[in-house]
Amino acid sequence: MLKDLRARLLLILGVIVASLWLLVSRGIILGLDLQGGTYLALEVDDPANALTVAQRSDAISRAETVIRTRIDELGVAEPGIQKSGQERLVVELPGADRETQQRAKDVIQRSAFLQFQIVRPASDLDPVLPRIDRAIIAAGLTAGSLPQAAPAPVLPFGTDSVAASPDGAVTSAGPDPAAEAPPTDRPFSGRLIPGGTGAEAVYIVAAEDIDFVTEAITLPGVISALPRGTVLRWGRVPAGVEVPYRQLYLLEASPLITGERLIDAQAQRDTRLGQPIVTFQFDRQGGRLFERGTSVNVGNLMAIVLDNQVFSAPVIRQPIGAQGQIEMSGSGLEEAGDLALVLRAGSLPAPIQIVEERAIGPSLGQDSIDRSIVAGVIGVIGVIWLMVGYYRFSGILAIAALAIYVLVELAGLSALGATLTLPGIAGFILSIGMAVDANVLIFERIREEIAIGRTPRAAVVEGFSNALSAIIDGHVTTLLTALVLFQFGTGPVRGFAVTLVLGTIASLFTAVFVTRTFFMVYLDRHAAVKGISV
Repeated sequence: MLKDLRARLLLILGVIVASLWLLVSRGIILGLDLQGGTYLALEVDDPANALTVAQRSDAISRAETVIRTRIDELGVAEPGIQKSGQERLVVELPGADRETQQRAKDVIQRSAFLQFQIVRPASDLDPVLPRIDRAIIAAGLTAGSLPQAAPAPVLPFGTDSVAASPDGAVTSAGPDPAAEAPPTDRPFSGRLIPGGTGAEAVYIVAAEDIDFVTEAITLPGVISALPRGTVLRWGRVPAGVEVPYRQLYLLEASPLITGERLIDAQAQRDTRLGQPIVTFQFDRQGGRLFERGTSVNVGNLMAIVLDNQVFSAPVIRQPIGAQGQIEMSGSGLEEAGDLALVLRAGSLPAPIQIVEERAIGPSLGQDSIDRSIVAGVIGVIGVIWLMVGYYRFSGILAIAALAIYVLVELAGLSALGATLTLPGIAGFILSIGMAVDANVLIFERIREEIAIGRTPRAAVVEGFSNALSAIIDGHVTTLLTALVLFQFGTGPVRGFAVTLVLGTIASLFTAVFVTRTFFMVYLDRHAAVKGISV
């Protein structure tokens, strides 16, 4: 008996310590209705007004599903996402640290349009460079229209120029062609440093010339001057990294395959090189298309292009099937995870821009929150007064068990990373009522046993045994209802269901196990007791 009692007390103490540790280390996440957050208004980025009202409305409707999936996977707790009118999407993110908010905004805006394109030979671009230069001069975008051309990029390889090898590495490549300002009759070609050691059209552009070249390659005359069926795309620069140069690729405009056939993407760390990678997998038809396209391009560079930026351009050494990977050199595992997230969620139907951003207060209003706190305090005091006044000492034991219940419930929310909202508080209060109700059933059964002449110890044992079936029946039915709400509900309904599930489990533990242990301690210390205040 004593050994069993000690084991019970150690278990209860362990639960209390673990709950306190979770609350102190992780805290409770509050929802928008309790703490406020960030308000974002999103619209389709259509500066040329090429889309009709109906098309913009349809794009926003489809973007809502994609953005909701992205934010849910990112882990932002209980966001508010809904259409406002026909052409605007409103996203409300509960208060969080600035870094998390920025990550969420980046993930929301990323189009995530994935393409696999072949890198074209430099011999295709070189003959048209004079025509491109003339088109730029004709458009008025000459060397004098922007800041003067920058000196040679400062690179760790000395004064020589740089060359990008087929695997993307940068190597020394002789005297620097950009040591002098480009001639005014070559505003474009004079800013390009040949960067391919093979036949691939990879060029290096100094950081000071990137703005000029970026504007130049969007001119209609430059686009029409490019070789038929080709496009120019910048190489990616890892977030937060400053580089003295950037790579520019000439690609086949028609991709081998796009991300529409993608069915999975995961962030991992390359076991060989230790750098982050994103592995991806196509569906069966996509795998066949990809294998067919890569088999006829073995030995060529294949650019992995996301949102019109070349993430990497590896050499195709053999036909590739349904699975592959994207190298994320220079990035962290978190950035790789964000990329995998948006690839899994799918691409946006159209580019999205944030047209309004502001901080918002609790949606309930501080006055409503204060009133809710007052009502809760009054309710708790009322429960304590009723239990202690009617059941006396047994009521005190029940209140002690109820305090442990509250601690376990809050710790469960913290462990799951769940958000506490007003509907969640409603579920929390409902489960408190269940915990009190379970104690009432037990105490009434004990009274019945004492009334027929049983000893206090026997009455407690029989009271708990006789009430157990009714308590379990009530808790199981409530638990099933809460699980159904969680499965089929959304937003606030799921928040209510989570707290109700946790509360039901905690209520069963405290009512059946904790309260009985307290009775056992009391009876063990008062072995000769003749009566009990129930």
